[in-house]
Formats: sequence, structure tokens, C-alpha cells
Amino acid sequence: MIVSRAPVRISMGGGGTDLPSYYEKFGGFLLAAGINKYVHILLNKRFEDSIRLSYSKTEIVDDIRDIEHSIFRECLKYTGIKKQVEIVSIADVPSNCGLGTSSTFTVALLSALYSYKREYHPLQELAEKACHIEIKVLREPIGKQDQYAASFGGFNAYSFHKDGSVTIEPVNISEGAQMELQNNIFLFYLNKKRSAGDILKDQNKKTKQNDAEVIERLHKIKDIGLYTRKILEKNKIDEFGDLLHEHWMIKRGISNKISDDYIDEVYEVARKNGALGGKVIGAGGGGFLLFYIPHKKTSFISAMKKMGLVPTWFSFEREGVKIGFYS
Repeated sequence: MIVSRAPVRISMGGGGTDLPSYYEKFGGFLLAAGINKYVHILLNKRFEDSIRLSYSKTEIVDDIRDIEHSIFRECLKYTGIKKQVEIVSIADVPSNCGLGTSSTFTVALLSALYSYKREYHPLQELAEKACHIEIKVLREPIGKQDQYAASFGGFNAYSFHKDGSVTIEPVNISEGAQMELQNNIFLFYLNKKRSAGDILKDQNKKTKQNDAEVIERLHKIKDIGLYTRKILEKNKIDEFGDLLHEHWMIKRGISNKISDDYIDEVYEVARKNGALGGKVIGAGGGGFLLFYIPHKKTSFISAMKKMGLVPTWFSFEREGVKIGFYS
């Protein structure tokens, strides 16, 4: 029995500049932090020759080409495992929630499959393999941040170079400042899933067409990511909230699918009740809202509850993907 787990992430600045349509022209940069919400993969050798997969549904197939779940299918093909395995997927958060669950699932699955084969692959290689499967094989209109954040965990700065390579550097934030930051960030699930694909396809299309407004917005978002790193490393934590607000005002102009009337209303109520800034995590349209609140947290939470939202408690996760059990 092999048990693998990988953390999901929250984007802290620069999100959207990790898509190939942008970084291949201009280079991308973002900050991401792993949190203690995970995708777990349980893998066991199956007595029968067939493959059994369990996620939101159950599949039992004799040929991997018959697998409906695209990531399961392509990861099994990629690693050369064709029969006699049983794999179960369990997640701490919903799919399509903006925290990078699909890519986290891919990283955790690859880790389990390679462990099953008794093969070691470094974290960066594991992240790139996950990117290859999702972006090159499945042609998903996504970037690279989720695969890297799931592989490395921690609080890191990621630079996406024009040649497709990625540089990972830890954000040098003091332990005290990191604890303060964690205490001042609140996550709220909007109780609705969204497809990131439609929003990211729109961004990709406009970027490839050299849409001046979208490209300028992405430039500004990248600059905010770079500046966010500076202020966090100088322990100027409250400035992060102001940058979040600036980021959201820029991001929501990239596509009319990123926000809606309800999200706008929640954001306005949050700002009136102490939030310095916030944003929808991930592509937008649904999933989780992140807010930065340095003071009056009790009244803020009460105001959010009146909007039908309750906080999802979390802490930062230092570790990335890992094998927790092997027998």
C-alpha cells in the first residue's frame, strides 16, 4: 500500500503570468504558498489484472485506454503501468475550487505511481512531468504554478522563463511575520464550482492576439507579485492587503467571467467590515475568496456569515508532495 499526498496552494501575487501565452513572450513571476489542505492518493496492487479507480465515481477497466478520467488515464500511460493496480483519490477541498486541486492531484498521483515502480524523481522533475501531462498531452489552458506549488509546498517565488524553465526561490519572510500573515488571511468558499478553462482560454486567446489591455494588466499583476515579495521580506505585512485590492481591481478586468454580482457584493461588504483587500483564488468565477483582515476579525466574520459564508481555517504547509506510508 502506498499513500501519497500533496498540498493545494493559495496564490499570493502574480497569478496568471505562469501561462505559456504570457511567459514565453515576457517571462512570468508569482508567489504561492502551500496550505494544509491536501489531495491524497492511495495505491495498492490489485489481485485481478484489471485496474480499479475510485474518485467521485468508480471505474474498473481491463485496458487503460478505456479509462474515462483523463488524468488517471494519461498518468498511467505515461508511467507505463497497465494493469493490476487499485487507486483511490481523496481531497480535503472540492474540485474546481481555485486552489489548484487538479494539478495537485496529478502531482500526488505521479508520486504514488513512481513509488510503486520504485523510481525516484526530484521535485522539479515531478512538477515538469505533471505540466507535460496537463498542458502538452491534455492541452489544458493552464499554467505551471499549481504543479510546482504542489511539488514543493512552502512559501516560494516562482520565475517562469521564456524557454519554459522555472526557477524556485523561498520567500525570506520571518517566522513571526509569516504567523501574522497567516492570522490575517481568511478563506471563504463561495459554494459554487467554476471551470477555470473558459476563463483561461479567454486570457490565452487575448494574450496570443497581443490584446494590449490584457497584456498591460498582466504586466501590472507581475509587478505586484514582485513588489509583494519585497514588502513581505521586509515584514511590511499590512501592505499585502492593499496590494491584494490593487491586484483584484486589475485582474477582474481581464475577463467578464472572473467576477459576478454576488462576488462583487461580498467583496464590498468585506471591505466595509475591515478587509484591506481580497481576491478570488485561481482563475475566478467561483471557488474560494481570500481576504486580508488585520483588525476587527470577529465583526468581519459575522458580516461574512450574514452573506452565507463561513471561514475555512488553514495554516501554511512547509512540505510539498510526500509519501506518507509505504508497505
